[in-house]
Parts: sequence; C-alpha cells; structure tokens
Amino acid sequence: MKIQIINGPNLNMLGKREPEIYGSQSFETYLAALRKQFAGVQLDFYQSNIEGELIDKMQEVGFEYDGIVLNAGAYTHTSIALQDCIRSLACPVIEVHISNVHKREEFRHHSMLSCACIGVIAGFGLESYRLAIEYLTTGFPRPFQ
Repeated sequence: MKIQIINGPNLNMLGKREPEIYGSQSFETYLAALRKQFAGVQLDFYQSNIEGELIDKMQEVGFEYDGIVLNAGAYTHTSIALQDCIRSLACPVIEVHISNVHKREEFRHHSMLSCACIGVIAGFGLESYRLAIEYLTTGFPRPFQ
C-alpha cells in the first residue's frame, strides 16, 4: 500500500510556528513515528508553499497511490484549482487539519476542498494524519453519496 502525505503552505514551519496552535513537534519527527507505526505501508511525504506544485504532486501520484492525506493549509479556504485537481484523481483524498478550524477565525470555517474529499479530520493535532492513514489502511467502506 502507498499513501502520499501532502502539506501545503507554512506547514514546513511546524514545531516553530505558533506552537500553542500547532504544537512543538516538527513534522519530520512525527513522520518518523508514523512510518514506524505503519511499517507495512509506503508513506511518502511532500510539502510545498506553492499551489501549483501541490497540484503537480497530486496529479503525479493520484492514479498510482492508494490514497492521499492532504493538509492544504490556507489554500483549503481559497483554492478551486486544488478542488478541481482532487476531483480528477483516481485515489481517495482525505483533508486533514492539525487545529480545529471551526474554533478559529471565521474565514477558516469554510473549505473549498471538503466537497471533493472522502472525508475531513480536524482538531486532533498531528494525530489527524494518523487517523487518516488508519482509515485508508483498513479497507475503508465508501462513504454514502
């Protein structure tokens, strides 16, 4: 099984950026723990601050991988281009957020991506990624349409 984790803008600053919201652990440290926990799964990771590069990566893996775990950061709230990309892929995409976006600024309450993803996980810190991977690796049932 192959799962691609994709992080968007400013998520390269995890561990340094607003630790009261995002925690003090770097994503690289957390990724090592995820890879250990899911040793039988190929977990690939990609991060970019550039919207088009996120689209390029999803198009690259979206027809060969078993799933994508996507934290698009602030692009979540603005990007029709990412939504269009997700809709074009063969593999399922789960939208994740470290913080509970509904307890934050109003502009974060709406996602342009949720309607194209099979589900959304938010507010569980970095564990949001683990929850998404567990769902993808357990032979998930298809959500109701």
